[in-house]
Amino acid sequence: MQIDNIWNNILDWFNDRSERSRLIRSFNAAARESFIQGVAPTMLKVSLSKGNREYKHQFSAWMNSGFRIQALSGRPLSKDEMMFIGQTILNDTILVRRLVALGWDTLEVHDDSGIYGCRWKLIDYASIGGLLT
Repeated sequence: MQIDNIWNNILDWFNDRSERSRLIRSFNAAARESFIQGVAPTMLKVSLSKGNREYKHQFSAWMNSGFRIQALSGRPLSKDEMMFIGQTILNDTILVRRLVALGWDTLEVHDDSGIYGCRWKLIDYASIGGLLT
């Protein structure tokens, strides 16, 4: 019986990894198409990062718990520009909840030429803890 539980946990981990990969591919494809069509002035690309240890939560992935968005702008972005990109993601509660449920705990936004970026603790934006009615 104990072995069955371990095996189920291993299978769940692979399912989550697969879902995480699909979400990243889907985001990158949509961002690329938006840029090509001229809808977005900057191409965005998502990748995994180490995340911030201080942002860990119960569902955090044990490895690569950061969701990093890199803006391929060809120039350093201002802090306001990076904050705008981050807030656009954080204002979508369903997306934030999906990120948390799939094991991400940190949202990072960086440009492609600077060394600084912005970082948010995802669980703070997931609207968790409301009353069940």
